[in-house]
Amino acid sequence: MNAIEAGHLFKRFGTVTAVNDVSLTVREGEIFGFLGPNGAGKTTTIRLLTGVLTPDAGTVHINGIDIHRHPLDAKMQMGVIPESSTVYGDLSSEQNLHLSGQMYGMPRALREERINEILSKMGLSEKRHLPVRTFSKGMKQRVSIACAIIHRPKVLFLDEPTSGLDVQSRRLVIETIHQMNEQGSTIFLTTHNIEEANTLCQTVCIINKGKIVAQDSPERLKKMFDTTQSVEVSFDRAVTRDMFAAEGILRAEPCGDKWRLYTDHPDRVLKYIVGRAERESIGITSLTTSGPSLEEAFVQITECA
Repeated sequence: MNAIEAGHLFKRFGTVTAVNDVSLTVREGEIFGFLGPNGAGKTTTIRLLTGVLTPDAGTVHINGIDIHRHPLDAKMQMGVIPESSTVYGDLSSEQNLHLSGQMYGMPRALREERINEILSKMGLSEKRHLPVRTFSKGMKQRVSIACAIIHRPKVLFLDEPTSGLDVQSRRLVIETIHQMNEQGSTIFLTTHNIEEANTLCQTVCIINKGKIVAQDSPERLKKMFDTTQSVEVSFDRAVTRDMFAAEGILRAEPCGDKWRLYTDHPDRVLKYIVGRAERESIGITSLTTSGPSLEEAFVQITECA
């Protein structure tokens, strides 16, 4: 059974077509990554899938339920975590969770059990009675996630859930995504963090200018551009870009204390770097090669679309 099915979705705002004939299928139990540059149509699509917006044309089914014909039944299947926290600032985290649980028809005893469990998991137990408006952005996002998962939804939508979060909050979000998925939830994740999509998702879908331009596993998307590989190297002292003006090096980019060299002949580049460093008495502190990245595939796909 498919958890999410969208067919030929269109949405226009005035003269702008934000979503242009988008069709996608998300299998039950998978983590599905939805990527695209700013203004590509990601957030509009997720709002169509969750029933926040009504499409000009097209259909959406959540676990087989038509969200336009049976919106409440469909929405009971899902949890939604928007990019910006929507929790009530004057309420405490505990009160926000009670309110969310009531909206999903959960009896009080079950709410109490789940609230204690989730607040502990999110590291919020000690602040359960404080108003959410006093929380940091990361803590507010934790409350938002807690409200979305209190009823253990079968489908969880996350729109840029880790954007702007501190390291600890981001790790908690990632752990929660894994835990919900292990417990049977299907995850629909929009993100700008391409490495996050690469490590989390079984399927990645790329949207650009309102249209789906690619959909496949991260590894297969990367193999679409397997002619370009990279070599990362760092030295025991600073070098200039002139160091990498050699045949076979397509471009060189500084990456922190390293240089990343893009090439379609890694063997030739490795031999050049080692030889050049030896001639100039430069120490190599690290030297690695890697295949094409999902980021590289994303850039090339969206530039070509």
